[in-house]
Amino acid sequence: MADLLVNIDVDDLGRAVAFYGEAFGLTVGRRFGAFAVEMLGGNAPLYLLARPEGSRVSSSAMASRRAYDRHWTPVHLDFVVPDIEAAVAKAERAGARLEGKVGTHPWGRLATLADPFGHGFCLIEFLGQGYDEIADGGEPGL
Repeated sequence: MADLLVNIDVDDLGRAVAFYGEAFGLTVGRRFGAFAVEMLGGNAPLYLLARPEGSRVSSSAMASRRAYDRHWTPVHLDFVVPDIEAAVAKAERAGARLEGKVGTHPWGRLATLADPFGHGFCLIEFLGQGYDEIADGGEPGL
């Protein structure tokens, strides 16, 4: 299995370092000039990449352009927390926006938010056996 690295495009590295540090307790690992900052403290390193608003996301002629208002992508981050109310409050103080009420499910509690750069993320507080509460068993990934 390859190591997982998480990359997040932002338009303001200083603001992003402050947000991810305050909201999730991540700390700066390495700095790569004005290009990127490595944030440590989670299961995988998180790299904040400086990408200006309106820049192309790839070299394709049909490529979208970066926008930092609230956007949707089929990939997002989930942060597992021990106390969802405290984590939501901490994330909001850091600049996140809560996008609805905290929901309760058989596996746990879930809050959906957006960071200051428009990226959606979730906070999860597992209850009982977490996802095992709803797992069907069998082969992983099937």
